[in-house]
Amino acid sequence: MGAPHALILNLLSIVMLMEVPQTRSYNIQKRDIFSPRDSTLDIALTSFDDQYVGCTDVMEAELAWLNQTEYTTNRDYAEAWEAARSNWEGRKKNVPLPRGFKDEHAIAILAYTTNGPLHKVFNEAVREAGRSRGYYLKNFKFKTLHFLLTKALQILDKETTPKCHRVYRGIRGIRFKSEEKKAIRFGQFASSSLSNANAQQFGNDTLFNIETCYGVNIKNFSFFPLEQEVLIPPFEMFKVTNFTKVQDKTVINLHSWNTSSNYNCEFAKEKKCKSAKCHFQSAATSVQSLASVLPLLSACWVMIDALEISYLLH
Repeated sequence: MGAPHALILNLLSIVMLMEVPQTRSYNIQKRDIFSPRDSTLDIALTSFDDQYVGCTDVMEAELAWLNQTEYTTNRDYAEAWEAARSNWEGRKKNVPLPRGFKDEHAIAILAYTTNGPLHKVFNEAVREAGRSRGYYLKNFKFKTLHFLLTKALQILDKETTPKCHRVYRGIRGIRFKSEEKKAIRFGQFASSSLSNANAQQFGNDTLFNIETCYGVNIKNFSFFPLEQEVLIPPFEMFKVTNFTKVQDKTVINLHSWNTSSNYNCEFAKEKKCKSAKCHFQSAATSVQSLASVLPLLSACWVMIDALEISYLLH
């Protein structure tokens, strides 16, 4: 190769080395990585929303086997459970417990609040496990945690005074869309806080102002009690009372409106109902049946609002 050709190749190599980092720097921009995505709030039809009405004893009889199976095959769950168990042993003597509340209920809440990946991967699974009964039985790897968290919130809710809470939930990375008088569910175990400032530390692309009547203050069972966390179950139904966009964020007000589930005692049915007749009730207030009457509910809410305005004017 002649000297001119070698010189040209050397110059091209230098130019390429100079251009590569400039090109990468130009293509990777902060707004592309962190720009919030839009998502529409709905009633979360694919959520696994079992309330375990009438099958607590059956589920508890299966827990030892079920928990061991999931513990050995799910690293995130196992690590969070061990951290929670150790923490609970050191604090349970100082925490007053309501009747029926067991160590495993406290450990489940603590595991959920660990500073690790569990709550994220767990809620992702909860949002999808209700695709079908078969999908839940075959693919959902958090049956123990779902049952224990659900029962823990139900037991604590019975002792809660006042019944309802005004809480706040901040979201980073998603701008939720909705409309007034629409019925929605979070479809997962949704963390919120009694403190608006605390909630906004987790994000302010979407801010929820929530009245929850089934969410429970879990301060005594959290790794981070100063967060003043109220945990909302996936089956609580809300009415959207206000939806506004303020500059670069969305603000949504929610009012509690009962509970609604598509599933009830699905694991217990699988274990007990193949060889003997079961008497577990169907899910109370099916979400699918509720979805069909949402237009009627909206009309009723409009009439109620009109009556309230008429009353105030008189």
